[in-house]
Amino acid sequence: AAAAVGAGGGRLLLGTAFALGGGAGLYLAARHRLREHSAAELPAGSLQLTLYQYKTCPFCSKVRAFLDYHGLPYEIVEVNPILRKEIKFSSYRKVPILLANAGSPLQLNDSSVIISAIKTYLISKRNSLEEIVSFYPPMKTVTEQGKEVFEYGNKYWLMLDEKETKRIYPVKEVRVEEMKWRKWADDWLVHLISPNVYRTPREALASFDYIVREGKFGSVEGFFAKYLGAVAMFFISKRLKKRHHLQDNVREDLYEAVNEWVKAIGKHRLFMGGNQPNLADLAVYGVLRVMEGLEAFDDMMVHTKIQPWYQRMEEVIQKAAV
Repeated sequence: AAAAVGAGGGRLLLGTAFALGGGAGLYLAARHRLREHSAAELPAGSLQLTLYQYKTCPFCSKVRAFLDYHGLPYEIVEVNPILRKEIKFSSYRKVPILLANAGSPLQLNDSSVIISAIKTYLISKRNSLEEIVSFYPPMKTVTEQGKEVFEYGNKYWLMLDEKETKRIYPVKEVRVEEMKWRKWADDWLVHLISPNVYRTPREALASFDYIVREGKFGSVEGFFAKYLGAVAMFFISKRLKKRHHLQDNVREDLYEAVNEWVKAIGKHRLFMGGNQPNLADLAVYGVLRVMEGLEAFDDMMVHTKIQPWYQRMEEVIQKAAV
């Protein structure tokens, strides 16, 4: 296939595969601007929100789940995962990026920082959004591979005063539990997505068929992206499996993870947040739903106990979005 399109085209398509599948999961290669929620519908003086994303990126899906549940209209800009020209304005080159205007424009980076900062803003009217975001300073760290990255050490904290904290978290353990499982979703659950949706050549092809269909590629471009991407991601998923020390059958890791989540909720709560989802519920739901329509998702529903909780999450988010 690479020979058919020339060396340059082959490299570009192979690069597309790597960008689409890198450690966070399925990345949608959409090339068009998508408006699912119009920021213009917000009342005067409200947050004006624009989300730069890949639709099937689990981190982006987390942010959408949060915004939808809280009834916050927003505009979506789908980012090309190779050229990323849609975010050329930003020195931060990852998604999601949220542009928020609450009187002055502000850029928020990192899915968990976005969620914590906006949630704090919704609860507390004492501080401006700009001041709240300043409570989440980026810290430069170096990975095991020697790559410099930015981290946010307090990104799971809501910046509330004592009165606000007691109102939202009447018991200290509630806050601790929410933060623990939000971190679990980022540090463990999200890394189970790619190895599962690209587990076999057939599943990899089905995943890229979905990506190409949703991305509205041209017929020739879509053909090469689909088949080269599927091959590349099948092999990348094996590397990810080794990196994260997954079992030979990566489905078992997925099953164990979601059953661990269901067990943590217990039999006497509808959600981890009680009668309504908390930020941990929204994070886990956002990560898992990027697999919808794929074999891994269907297997998860059949072989784990997550379906009742998942359906409740769908219902409350749909209701909130109306």
